[in-house]
Amino acid sequence: MAQEVILTCAVTGGHENHGAHPDFPITPEQIANACLEARSAGAAIVHIHVRDPETGTPVGETGLYRDVVERIRGAGSDVLINLTTGYGGRFVPSEDDPNRPGPGSNLMQPDARMVHVLELRPDICTLDVATMNFGERVFMNTPAHLRVMAGIARDAGVKPEIECFEPGHIVLANQLNKEGLFEAPPMFQLCLGIPYGSPATPEIMTVMRNMLPPGANWAAFGISRHEFPMVAQAVTLGGHVRVGLEDNLYLSKGEFASNGQLVERAVGIVRDLGAEIAEPARAAEILKLSSRR
Repeated sequence: MAQEVILTCAVTGGHENHGAHPDFPITPEQIANACLEARSAGAAIVHIHVRDPETGTPVGETGLYRDVVERIRGAGSDVLINLTTGYGGRFVPSEDDPNRPGPGSNLMQPDARMVHVLELRPDICTLDVATMNFGERVFMNTPAHLRVMAGIARDAGVKPEIECFEPGHIVLANQLNKEGLFEAPPMFQLCLGIPYGSPATPEIMTVMRNMLPPGANWAAFGISRHEFPMVAQAVTLGGHVRVGLEDNLYLSKGEFASNGQLVERAVGIVRDLGAEIAEPARAAEILKLSSRR
């Protein structure tokens, strides 16, 4: 039987370079349409952030998530929905007093970062097991906050996608797993190439894959020009894959991509390597998700 690969499309993300792309999805309608486009191209999962419809700035408003999710579900799509919980973890120290947040910070209590998950009950939500320099800002997720968020997801029947940006994050995730905070099998996403996390190289992906607990499901991605090489590497190592405009704006040098085009390219790579793309229902079986909502 051919290897089955689950393909996730991260359609918009929480970065602030959306202005670099002429057709970047910003409004709930645009984000939902991008998700439907990705599903038509072969994605089983869509990973969703939301943005201020007027400015494109990343936000965490439950009403915007609701609008996107209702549009996807109202269209009758079978795509699996993965909502971020990353908003609320950014810290920028004040220039006057580093103990205080400065402009750009959005730190929130852990339960506040889960409000949209509890209301909308997606199939999956992210859990960023990461405190790190994320570019020029600090992405802050303390073990205590992660335990609260993981417990909320578990009790709500929502599978956490455990996002790890460097090997030490897997060490922490393995400890949380031992504490019973993740329903078996845990689901990991290896996030590579983000400044200043682990680079997008075959060696690092292999090391991180080898640190995962037995029986874990895992996927990996690389950003920018590393997106498609990391698709091939993840499939070669037995994992699942992710692409999308969150991670890469281009189909080739100087050629802007759509989410659907990125998915189509990834589907081709997966099949060229002798594997098959898992449909959403099969992906739910592999990941052992709670009953579909």
